[in-house]
Amino acid sequence: MNEDRFQKRTLFMVLYLIFALLPIYWMINMSFKTNEEILSSFSFLPQTFTWDNYRRIFTDESWYSGYINSLIYVVINTVISLCVALPAAYAFSRYSFLGDKHVFFWLLTNRMTPPAVFLLPFFQLYSTVGLMDTHIGVALAHLLFNVPLAVWILEGFMSGIPREIDETAYIDGYSFPRFFLAIFLPLIKAGVGVAAFFCFMFSWVELLLARTLTSVNAKPIVATMTRTVSASGMDWATLAAAGVLTIVPGAIVIWFVRHYIAKGFAMGRV
Repeated sequence: MNEDRFQKRTLFMVLYLIFALLPIYWMINMSFKTNEEILSSFSFLPQTFTWDNYRRIFTDESWYSGYINSLIYVVINTVISLCVALPAAYAFSRYSFLGDKHVFFWLLTNRMTPPAVFLLPFFQLYSTVGLMDTHIGVALAHLLFNVPLAVWILEGFMSGIPREIDETAYIDGYSFPRFFLAIFLPLIKAGVGVAAFFCFMFSWVELLLARTLTSVNAKPIVATMTRTVSASGMDWATLAAAGVLTIVPGAIVIWFVRHYIAKGFAMGRV
């Protein structure tokens, strides 16, 4: 009985992995083909292997600048989100104040609101103050969604740290900044890694705000990929190569924080 159950689970897992990885493999497969081969034949391997699609992305400024712009505002957003969320999460985990539950719930409702709701206010505000088509403008817009998520994740990790550690550090003469950076922050590094991962991924894949608030100077790769239609039709091969390169930063981040994410699942905050 146990052997049959194990075989069924193994078969289910294999089928699930095939189903999950097939789109990624097909995109990689398309990235090494020409548009003519993509449209004319169906094959699991490229008949005419080519690097031209990747070469175009690395040599065409309209393509590689999109990756640079995305990395710039994603890094800015992730750093600011963590700097804002860390003290806020500490306050929610250590202190009780009037309306703390309501403020915490209000933060989460911002995260659950679709980005389209804030599109018009951001567009009008940025047009007035001159933040349109800037990296910092997109980064600040994404704060509205990343800070609540980071606060929620970090508060769960901080609540798992005994309060006695804080009290002992203060008795030993530690100031709050020194205690927070030298003692408390290393204890919640798993939470910081998880929060940074989700902030990074939201900003990296978010399209609506990034596309609307940018035009040329700060246009991200997700916006560039939606504008590949020309008079000759859709450039499927270059789009597939761009998609493969878009997956790489997320995969690298996942590799470095994979243990922290597993710990977050165990603590129930992910």
